[in-house]
Amino acid sequence: MPARVEQSASELEERRARRVRELMAEMTLDEKLAQLVGVWLNVNRDEGVVAPLQDSMQGEEVEFEAFAGDGLGQVTRHYGTRPVEPAWASGVLAARQRWLRRETRLGIPALVHEECLTGLAAWRATVYPVPPAWGASFDPALVERMAARIGADMRLLGVHQGLAPVLDVIRDQRWGRVEECVSEDPYEVATIGAAYVRGLQSAGVIATLKHFVGYSNSRAGRNLAPVHAGAREVADTLLFPFEVAVRDAGAGSVMNSYAEIDGVPVAADAHYLTKVLREEWGFDGTVVADYFSVAFLHTLHAVAEDVEDAAVQALTAGIDVELPTGVAYLEPLRNAVVSGRVGEDLVDRALLRVLRQKARLGLLDDEPALDEPAETVDLDGPESREVARLLAEESVVLLTNDGVLPLGPCEGRRLAVVGPNADEVAALFGCYSFVQHVLPHFPGVEAGIAAPTLLEALRAELPGAVIETARGTGVDDGDRSGIAEAARLAAGSDVAVVVLGDRSGLFGRGTSGEGCDAESLELPGAQRELAEAVIATGTPTVVVLMTGRGYAVPGLLRDAAAVVQAFFPGEEGAGAIARVLSGAVNPSGRLPMSLPRASAGQPYSYLHPKLGGAGSVSNIDPAPALPFGHGLSYTTFAYADMTADGEAPAGGPIRCSVTVRNAGDRRGAEVVQLYAADRVASVTRPVAQLVGYARVELDPGERARIGFEVPARLLAFTGRDGRRVVEPGTVGLSFRRSVPDVIEERDVTLTGPVHEITGEEPRLTVVTVEREV
Repeated sequence: MPARVEQSASELEERRARRVRELMAEMTLDEKLAQLVGVWLNVNRDEGVVAPLQDSMQGEEVEFEAFAGDGLGQVTRHYGTRPVEPAWASGVLAARQRWLRRETRLGIPALVHEECLTGLAAWRATVYPVPPAWGASFDPALVERMAARIGADMRLLGVHQGLAPVLDVIRDQRWGRVEECVSEDPYEVATIGAAYVRGLQSAGVIATLKHFVGYSNSRAGRNLAPVHAGAREVADTLLFPFEVAVRDAGAGSVMNSYAEIDGVPVAADAHYLTKVLREEWGFDGTVVADYFSVAFLHTLHAVAEDVEDAAVQALTAGIDVELPTGVAYLEPLRNAVVSGRVGEDLVDRALLRVLRQKARLGLLDDEPALDEPAETVDLDGPESREVARLLAEESVVLLTNDGVLPLGPCEGRRLAVVGPNADEVAALFGCYSFVQHVLPHFPGVEAGIAAPTLLEALRAELPGAVIETARGTGVDDGDRSGIAEAARLAAGSDVAVVVLGDRSGLFGRGTSGEGCDAESLELPGAQRELAEAVIATGTPTVVVLMTGRGYAVPGLLRDAAAVVQAFFPGEEGAGAIARVLSGAVNPSGRLPMSLPRASAGQPYSYLHPKLGGAGSVSNIDPAPALPFGHGLSYTTFAYADMTADGEAPAGGPIRCSVTVRNAGDRRGAEVVQLYAADRVASVTRPVAQLVGYARVELDPGERARIGFEVPARLLAFTGRDGRRVVEPGTVGLSFRRSVPDVIEERDVTLTGPVHEITGEEPRLTVVTVEREV
């Protein structure tokens, strides 16, 4: 960069820093507190609950100008609260920003945030696949491209901050929010999550990491239940994705977890919010409260005597901004400062972080970066739909196949397409899509996007087939009256396609989603009986699962001709599944979570120590029906010539490589998976852990040499004395098709003294792909 430009950038930074100092020196206490809260307008107060206990926590409706008289920190979900025409709503938002600029004493615009987990959660915006589908794709580059498209749409509308990604590691599939999580493997969560952060922030939108930390490890898989995780499990498994997103991807914001860890709510825990996040990782962005979580310290956790006490505890711990509104950080926190219960210096600490962020966004400039209303807005354009299609296609996992798939053109063949999700558009979407999150509270309002059902997509994909359909049963109503009709159609068909799964929703309004936890991992309702009745006809049966979590379906895996898994695949998902079934798309997805074998099985992760596997000490075998990393293809891949360092220093990287060849007759993508196993350590270690992967597209006969450089950080763990270390000894490196499917393994000897991790080491494996002629 030329020196003149560097000087200009430096001058801009200094000018913005000076503006922050000047504002802080001039602000009254009320003006300071106004910058630490949001306002949530136009909420459906009768039945529009989209946050925990929103009905009891939300006060009376306020007028924007009255609420923001002293200024305003954030606008909460301007587009994501009710269906509004994007162009019109952008005009309303622009007018409010101008009002803040001209009519408040200090003229500070507000920062605007929205949900954006499966796309911008606004009416008519593209709905992408849910995060488990991102994990199934094993394609960080595509996830980054998706996030960049989401960010571009948000900036077009004047939105500055997105409440995503979710970096919770899946620990119990009964938890309803599994559909918001990437994987049960922290390394995959870290790499995919960091890609999302880079993509979103490349468009000038702040990414917000959720939910820091431990939320997914709730007891019995219940939403917002206590978390009983030891400090080692938190440090070695649950924190890693957040560390990567902060230190490697530069995430600008973090949202606290609702949970309590070993009796201490995270919203009041300075160990995580300040010591780990800021002092150890160097995070300099804002910590925002998950909705109402500050007040929850009083109302739910009972660690605060009142909301004022809750505000003091949260501010002291390190929460800078209360969302979605000012329940605790306005009058209660003001009283605490005036009475001396908390020092104004802590208010200033949070304020400095907020104003710095606004300054970086250009909101404090002499001519602030206020977005003019868009005359026309297309939030579901061709490029976005193309990314949605690619991600949906890459995320479909072929679980089993006896040769019935691909179906081919099916000219003249009879297909029975049955099941509760066969002709149900809602089966495509997760609970944080606008379609599922908001529209159920506005009956009669159209989805605003084109999204065919799987039945419609199959009819378009297979125009020469004779397709008949029957619902058979509902998702969870237990109605068995239609099963006989579905079986009759199947008996007269050449192939039956049974489409089963979830209905996403919120707080008990679905079988998957926030507050929709499961007591059992049996398919909801009478769906298994429907599938068994169709299979019993003898007609080759393809089972398609459209779910938010993994279900225990061992009988279907055994008896169906093929089983296909799709995690809520978004608006292009039905076409993607149809193309996989026809053979137009070669399936390449891999399971980001183990599929349970028993519906009442214990919570399972492949990252278990030796004692967590089967053995004579218990009659229960916890092994899954299908493991993490599993997925079939319509072609085959051969591995050869594995190399690995024979020894390496305990603090240095390990290098290994392998050649992969497409040994089949059609183009396909292989997910090359590299695992490590610490043979002996001072604390128990997983029998295997993912330390690298590469998604590689190969033509028939084509070969590629895949190299991996694994940093010491990925082999580290918390020792008995609490230090993060890599110990000398033997580590097994193996290439696998899934966790138990070992292709080849090499032992590497780590030499020298115990290496203590400083935090400055690389955290991610470097992967190289060289195609061979």
